[in-house]
Amino acid sequence: MNAMLICVPIMGETIQKMIADIQKAKLNGADLVEIRLDSLKTFNPSQDLNTFMQQHHSLPFLFTYRPKWEGGMYDGDENQRLDALQLAMELEADYIDVELKVAHQFYDSIRGKTYNKTKVIVSSHNYQQTPSVEDLGNLVARIQATGADIVKIATTAVEITDVARMFQIMVHSQVPFIGLVMGDRGLISRILCAKFGGYLTFGTLESGVVSAPDKLDLIQKYMGLLESLSVTVNHPILFNEAFKTIGFDGVFVFLLVDDLANFLRTYSSTDFVGFSVTIPHKEAALKCCDEVDPVAKSIGDVNCVVRRPTDGKLIGYNTDYVGAISAIEDGLRGKHNDSGTAVSPLDGKLFVVIGAGGAGKALAYGAKEKGARIVIANRTYDRARELADVIGGDALTLNDLDNYHPEDGMILANTTSIGMQPKVDETPISKHALKFYSLVFDAVYTPKMTRLLKEAEESGATIVTGLEMFIGQAYRQYEHYTGLPGKLTHQKNSSEKLWKTIDESAS
Repeated sequence: MNAMLICVPIMGETIQKMIADIQKAKLNGADLVEIRLDSLKTFNPSQDLNTFMQQHHSLPFLFTYRPKWEGGMYDGDENQRLDALQLAMELEADYIDVELKVAHQFYDSIRGKTYNKTKVIVSSHNYQQTPSVEDLGNLVARIQATGADIVKIATTAVEITDVARMFQIMVHSQVPFIGLVMGDRGLISRILCAKFGGYLTFGTLESGVVSAPDKLDLIQKYMGLLESLSVTVNHPILFNEAFKTIGFDGVFVFLLVDDLANFLRTYSSTDFVGFSVTIPHKEAALKCCDEVDPVAKSIGDVNCVVRRPTDGKLIGYNTDYVGAISAIEDGLRGKHNDSGTAVSPLDGKLFVVIGAGGAGKALAYGAKEKGARIVIANRTYDRARELADVIGGDALTLNDLDNYHPEDGMILANTTSIGMQPKVDETPISKHALKFYSLVFDAVYTPKMTRLLKEAEESGATIVTGLEMFIGQAYRQYEHYTGLPGKLTHQKNSSEKLWKTIDESAS
């Protein structure tokens, strides 16, 4: 992987605010800063550029004075704007950014003058789309012809597959190249450009303070290979910390995908090791896989896709049920009991699943596989009956659940959103009915302790939180991606701060 610079845009209405942010960027690990002169409310080139250069010992500076016609904020005299950039060169700025439209004019104005210190970035921005590979190649040639030291092209992603065209141009570039694809669907261009030979990428100092759509938070300074589809916010924390612990050359990032089949065809390299899949792609993922784990096939959806390195084939798994079932089994065994026995503690237990959706189906299949007897409770009886018939179990409505207690020591698993923020006062079952259950699990993990779990604990039941399920299914995905045991990596990591952060974010 190539070394690549992280550049933080500095935008502010005053010089003082910008200087403070330069220091903040340095403390946060930036390699250089982009001074956006067009964001200043008032700007005196001679005085203010000298003030900036007095801070030059902090970090290398890139001066940009972006006009409105190229997406910036400057709307004044064009000659004055270009004169300010020339002055920045005279003061030995490390970089300046000049738009392609005026590059020839700018170079003509400095003809015969020597500025050995400053590298000129000639840039082109497209806020509507990402052109074809041929058009991008022609654009690179036009920028090179101006005499640019560094080529910069920023386009916009309509679909995530648009980024692949930028990568194709980037990897074949013979000159220093900055290639960025703006928009949520272009996020990976900012993270993976190092892999494809990018000169630098941009990261914002603070969330919500951006100089172009979607610029990455500086804290997300991750480069590598592993991708994910659309995932919950804690996945990158879990996976990237674990990767760093074992020295795994990979990164786990968000990908906003519209057409899953097209995405998988476009990013077919074995560098893309695997994908965590969420709604609405789980059923589509099942159809896109070359092979599917039997339980995942029975459940009818896939939440983890792994690309087999030997032949590039896509293998589909469902780790949702694994994480939940493993956490429930651990809860039944108790922390100090032997977990090495071949017989599951769920074997023979009456297992009541609240919810007949995808999560309920996954959990019901998982418990059935462990030998449990299944009951499906749902607001709509017909949906409960339909799933129960497929699984081989009984059905009842949610309203009947309070009076359903054929035996003691039952297991209860809520797979619905009842009790999730902001409706934290809701619960799917009355407290008096919880005394018949030996263990209660709630898939909701925001908040971590739902009303259901609090009342179950008060009733004497063992409780299992949704966070435990979440971490459990992440362990299994991690194992699929790396071939290493997830729990051992967690123990080796011993980063209590990491797990405390995840715990607090779910509370």
